Amino acid sequence: MFDTVTQMLQDRLGPLGPTLVLMVLAVILMAATLPQLLRKQVDPLTKLKQQRTSGLGTSQTLRNGGGVDKLEKYAAFLEPQDKEQMSAARLKMMRAGYKAKNAVRMFHFAQFSLGIGMLVLGLAYTMLLKSQRGEMPTQTLILYTIIPAAAGYYLPTYWVQRRLQMRQAEIIQGFADALDLMLVCVEAGQSLDQCINRVAKEMRAGYPALADEFETVAQEVKAGKERVQVLKDMAERVGVPDVASFVTTLVQSATFGTSIAEALRVYSAEMRDKRVMRAEEKANVLPTKLTLGTMMFTLPPLMIILIGPSIHGIATHLGGGG
Repeated sequence: MFDTVTQMLQDRLGPLGPTLVLMVLAVILMAATLPQLLRKQVDPLTKLKQQRTSGLGTSQTLRNGGGVDKLEKYAAFLEPQDKEQMSAARLKMMRAGYKAKNAVRMFHFAQFSLGIGMLVLGLAYTMLLKSQRGEMPTQTLILYTIIPAAAGYYLPTYWVQRRLQMRQAEIIQGFADALDLMLVCVEAGQSLDQCINRVAKEMRAGYPALADEFETVAQEVKAGKERVQVLKDMAERVGVPDVASFVTTLVQSATFGTSIAEALRVYSAEMRDKRVMRAEEKANVLPTKLTLGTMMFTLPPLMIILIGPSIHGIATHLGGGG
């Protein structure tokens, strides 16, 4: 019976038919058993504590965020166990704009699910292609299967890195305007906390990422956290050198008792000069980037126009002479 099934699979799917079927079955069994294997074991003491605190009512539910994270039981698999790696991953997600507590967990879940899903799709496409074309090289079949899985696995990494770069570029672009607005507010007689609230409100329309950071600073200061530590946390959370220098300026101004307005005036002028320099740098790089396009799309047609008639004449003369 086994030989009959093997022969039938080879007739329909080719010599690698049984191997492909086994791979599909392995993926299905792995997807079915992984949730059980990766299920986080509940500590009896933790379970007892949950039972004792289950009657706290709606206030406890709201304090916990309104629900239970369904991926909590897979945290041992979906989150780095090393504290340094976990801190670095969480910082990267925060710089990309994902500030939820389970952001790292959702990122690794997206990698895992997309990798498995694209692997299944690659196997299905390989089997379909095999049934239509017949005999195919083994290397080609492996590439058609592995490349979609690798693309699905690395797609979340590319997405997060792209979001991080776009968010940092938005913060750099709007930081000079935020400093000018903060300088106006300070010179109008407002305190630094009021200036931060005002900047967070006014910058919301044009630069929402920068407004979110200033709003976070305002909320943390309002909650009673020390302002110097809040500003340092902002610099680390954003990861932009200009913001780090701005925080250092404010901290030094508060430490030595100098005027915050004067410090903001000097630093905002420096930020405007930097923005002009970045624009000039992009303008100077533009001709170099256009050179390749000019050579690819202008030089070949020009050569055809100039040399084409001569080549045609020579070819016709040689053909006539032959």
